[in-house]
Amino acid sequence: MAEVTGRQARPPGLADLRQTPEPLLSELSVADRPGLDLPRPDVPAAPLPPAALLRDSLPLPRLSEPEVVRHFTRLSQRNYAIDTVFYPLGSCTMKYNPKLNDELARLPGFAGLHPYQPEETVQGALALLAALEAALAELTGYGAVSLQPAAGAHGELTGLLIIRAHHRARGEAHRRRVLVPDSAHGTNPASAAMVGYETVTLRSDERGNVDLRALEAALGPDVAGLMITAPSTLGLFDEHMLAITEAVHAAGGLVYGDGANMNALLGVAKPAQLGIDVLHMNLHKTFSTPHGGGGPGAGALAVTAALEPYLPVPVVRRAGDRYALDYQRPQSIGPVRAFGGHFGVLVRAYAYIRRLGADGLRAVSEAAVLNANYLRVLLQEWYDVAYERPCMHEVVLSGRRQKARGVRTLDIAKRLIDYGFHPPTIYFPLVVDEALMIEPTETETKATLDAFVAAMAAIAREASDQPELLRAAPHATPVRRLDEATAARQPVLRWATPGRGHGETGA
Repeated sequence: MAEVTGRQARPPGLADLRQTPEPLLSELSVADRPGLDLPRPDVPAAPLPPAALLRDSLPLPRLSEPEVVRHFTRLSQRNYAIDTVFYPLGSCTMKYNPKLNDELARLPGFAGLHPYQPEETVQGALALLAALEAALAELTGYGAVSLQPAAGAHGELTGLLIIRAHHRARGEAHRRRVLVPDSAHGTNPASAAMVGYETVTLRSDERGNVDLRALEAALGPDVAGLMITAPSTLGLFDEHMLAITEAVHAAGGLVYGDGANMNALLGVAKPAQLGIDVLHMNLHKTFSTPHGGGGPGAGALAVTAALEPYLPVPVVRRAGDRYALDYQRPQSIGPVRAFGGHFGVLVRAYAYIRRLGADGLRAVSEAAVLNANYLRVLLQEWYDVAYERPCMHEVVLSGRRQKARGVRTLDIAKRLIDYGFHPPTIYFPLVVDEALMIEPTETETKATLDAFVAAMAAIAREASDQPELLRAAPHATPVRRLDEATAARQPVLRWATPGRGHGETGA
């Protein structure tokens, strides 16, 4: 088994496994132990509520302050985070983001703003929003940008509302179908359905492109548009992109671009020049806001000049030497979110763009694509590659080879945890059997990628020699493999010792 450096220590083999006590999962509270020292009340005692509203007992944990601190510190150290480990989630762009941008977003002049302040008191914030819109328009080639959508799927919804408004203004409300390739993000058909459109799935061809024959057969006078993810969730740039957009336009439809994967295109290609009419960008993936953790995102939406009148209100406008919010836009689809968007995310995006500049942004994409292809070439010895051609910023593998030996992609992902790596995205895209979707991003070093390859190679060897080891993984975590279907349907949301309260077990 290959050794892995750094935090990715060599995991236990089947003969090395031991069941050891785990203090994190043991009961720490002891009856009658003093856990806190309350001061004497300095206000008159208030009467108690009616007896029917009172509890007979309140079984709170009894712990000292050091025990509480240690408990939560241990919990925090169990978390995966991009600041501690390689986080190769495909389609999610879990990359390291400079802490400087977080500091800038926390500046009092930004963090202390209130959305109801008069415009004359927030001129700096409005100037930043206008400058960010201009920068994103330049990067993508569009005539106008809205920063209002709250995240990627919200950007999709907003873009489709604009497409619907465009067709209605032209007297073509009969256009009710939206074409969605099977390599698109799963939110695409859901967003189209929310706008009232019927979706039609287009199959991929043998090279992972949109099948042109399927597209031609699906086009017609009732087609409102096509939603295409560029690059696709297969990690590929469609070789027929111009032919696709030209065909949709010839049929009277518009092309919506899912720009969640802009990490592969920055400074290299402008989606507007590819014939895409509407594009959303995930600023929380590509432009320096930490992804995940339940934090806010931003789904900035870019449109051609012809669609600019339909953008959500308000729109930031320059009026002489001042900035103002323009609500007087009769063709607008209306506001899609309170106020102007997630402002802290927008500050980070602006700082990221200004810090890197044109050359730096291009270098981001070049390094992301290089890293993904480096993994593709090294891992194809051990795993099947979904499509035998260069990928973009992420590579999609298949565990078909391992499945034939009784090892599923889920088993591979669980075993990877023992090696100290967060698993990649699995079983997506749906069109790839036993899919492993890996996005290394531009921020990972060659040493980290080599360690990841060594771990994946070791797991492939284990799949041949010790398949039972993978089927029982992970082995080095406080909680072993769970019944995930039951956990999703019947979650245990708080700790309780066995036999105490509602039959909870703490596992």
